Amino acid sequence: MTQTPAMPLHMQRVGFDPVAELARLRADEGVTEVVTPFGMRAFLVTRYEDIRTVLSDPVRFSNARTDFPLAEQLRLDEAEISRQRAGQLLGLDPPEHTRLRRMLTPEFSVRRIRRLAPRIEEIVTSHLDDLEREGPPADLVSRFALPVPSLVICELLGVPYSEREQFQRRTARQLDLSVPLAERVTLNRESRQFMQEQVSRAQAAPGDDLLGMLVRDHGDELSNDELVGVGLLLLIAGHETTANMLGLGTLALLRHPDQLAQVRDDPTAVEPAVEELLRWLSIVPAGILRTTTTEVTLAGRTLPAGALVAASLVAANRDAAFVEDPNRLDITRGALGHLAFGHGVHHCLGAPLARLEMTIAFPALLRRFPQLALAVPFEEVGFRPHHFIFGLQSLPVTW
Repeated sequence: MTQTPAMPLHMQRVGFDPVAELARLRADEGVTEVVTPFGMRAFLVTRYEDIRTVLSDPVRFSNARTDFPLAEQLRLDEAEISRQRAGQLLGLDPPEHTRLRRMLTPEFSVRRIRRLAPRIEEIVTSHLDDLEREGPPADLVSRFALPVPSLVICELLGVPYSEREQFQRRTARQLDLSVPLAERVTLNRESRQFMQEQVSRAQAAPGDDLLGMLVRDHGDELSNDELVGVGLLLLIAGHETTANMLGLGTLALLRHPDQLAQVRDDPTAVEPAVEELLRWLSIVPAGILRTTTTEVTLAGRTLPAGALVAASLVAANRDAAFVEDPNRLDITRGALGHLAFGHGVHHCLGAPLARLEMTIAFPALLRRFPQLALAVPFEEVGFRPHHFIFGLQSLPVTW
């Protein structure tokens, strides 16, 4: 029988909240040693200002110098490691990171993304129509939170929406640490093969979608492996993160009915609410592992060169040095400066798209179903305790 892995301290939750031990470490030590999900030892940074320092300094805290996890155990040769890294913006430092991001940034500008608003509204409305027609109870994750961002990212990239079930299934299991490692490696290879097919289609006949744009405008600057890597990162990040925010965010609002009513009834409350939900939930609990390139000091502790560093985004976003009474959900503050999308050169490229989807989806859902309620006791709602991205297994609701 496969043993379920113990999650690192900074990835554990009690309901919505990080475990109390994380707050104690932030207050008392600031930096401590932990074992990562891949079994490697790393220094965990827990204070808001220290984490901003790490995320904003790719020279001293390198993404590219971090070894590929478990490469020796998985018997990956240098050629496969190179293919896996190609196009993966999160595993690159400037100037390589800058070169790739420069090609993508115009497509994710706030102005460009706002043009998608009418189409996103159509998608949201269509899924709400389906929910209303079929009636309660319903699983809001599978019927709304997951398909809405999946369809949006499919249309943006140019990936057939008919393929959604297979890539959603693969992604969910790839990100699940309770799934045996060998299976996750196989799933990753299947995902790359799937994206290779999408890239080949775009190379044969570039469309007006994002993959078509990359082939048409930057085909001579990007290798095939880079196209696959970029496409796969955008596909996975583009549906998993927003889907989990929609599911968890709805549950959080259901647990805070006065704040839910504000989001439902006051259009000016929506954008601050989205920012506060992003901060409070911190669905990506930690940034990508960095490697120190020189000796550095954080929170009074000296880290040697070559050390792995994990930045606890959830600890930073719940730091009283950042916001007052950080464990309380308060949608009226809408604090900017949270680290839910990261910080620095690796700040989430898709943040404008995620924000737009949430500002459209939350009020539309709550206005369509003003009596929205849990269909099961809160204690029976299934969280995903072993995923890299915090979320819900399902969210049974009625109205």
